[in-house]
Amino acid sequence: METVKNPTREQLAKYEALKRYLESLGSAAVAFSSGVDSTFLLYAAHEALGDCAIAVTAASCSFPVRELNEAREFCASRGIRHFVVESEELDIEGFSHNPKNRCYLCKRELFEKIGAIARAQGIAAVAEGSNLDDNGDYRPGLQAVAELGVKSPLRACGFSKADIRALSKFLGLPTWDKQSFACLSSRFPYGDEISREKLGMVDRAEQLLIDLGFRQLRVRIHGKIARVELEPADFQAFLRDEVRLKVYESFKAMGFDYVTLDILGYRTGSMNETLSEDDRMKGVNGT
Repeated sequence: METVKNPTREQLAKYEALKRYLESLGSAAVAFSSGVDSTFLLYAAHEALGDCAIAVTAASCSFPVRELNEAREFCASRGIRHFVVESEELDIEGFSHNPKNRCYLCKRELFEKIGAIARAQGIAAVAEGSNLDDNGDYRPGLQAVAELGVKSPLRACGFSKADIRALSKFLGLPTWDKQSFACLSSRFPYGDEISREKLGMVDRAEQLLIDLGFRQLRVRIHGKIARVELEPADFQAFLRDEVRLKVYESFKAMGFDYVTLDILGYRTGSMNETLSEDDRMKGVNGT
C-alpha cells in the first residue's frame, strides 16, 4: 500500500461536503462490512446524524467471522446502533451456480433486507460505501444499488480510496490501513459451483496467511487448486521454506490438492479477467 499522508485542504473540504450530504438525508442505514470504505462512511454518518444513523451488517458463510466481530466492536465502541441481518447467499435461487451477475443477486437481496430494517426503524435512506475507484470495473452489484434507490454518498461526493484512507487516518479510524476485502464468493471462477464447504476452505486458507503476517491477499479456488495472490513484495517471505511448507501442508489438510503462487500478485477482480468486453461493459457502473 502507498504511503498515506495527512489529508489535503481539498480532502478535508470533501469530508465537510460529505457530512452535509448525509445531513440532507435526515437519517440513514449504512450497509456496514467493517471494511475501509463502509467504516469511514458510517463514522461520517454518525457524526452528521447521531442516533439517526444506524449500521446494518449481513452475516453469511461468505463473510468471515473476524469481519463480523470487528463490525460489532466498532459500533459498540462508538455507541452506534447496530443490526445484524442473516443474508445467506446460497439460499438465493441461482447464486450457488456462480453466474456472472452473482454480485447483483446478492446485493439485491441484501439491500432489500436493509431497506426493511430501515423502514421498521423509521430511517429515511439506505447508504452503501462504493467510491470512485469502483467506477469502470465490472460491478454488477451497482445495478441493484441503482434499482433500489440506495444512496452512494462517497461516489456522490467524489471520494477515491486514497481520500478515504487519508481521512480515516486523520480521524483515527482503525481501518485506515486495513487490507481491501471482498466477499469470499469472489474467489470462485464464474460458473464454478459455490458451496459452504469450499467457502470454508477459502476462509481458513486466508486466515492462515493473515496469521502468518501477510496483509493484502486472496486465495482463489480452482477446483481443488488454491491460487494465492500476494503483494509481489511479499513473495520472498512466502517462499521461505518454513512458510512455504507450512502453507502447503495446512492447505492440503483443508482439502486442497495443489497450492500455487500467482506470479502477477494480488489484484482486485482477477476473476473478471476472463470476462468478455461485452460482459464487462454490462456490469460497469451498474448498467
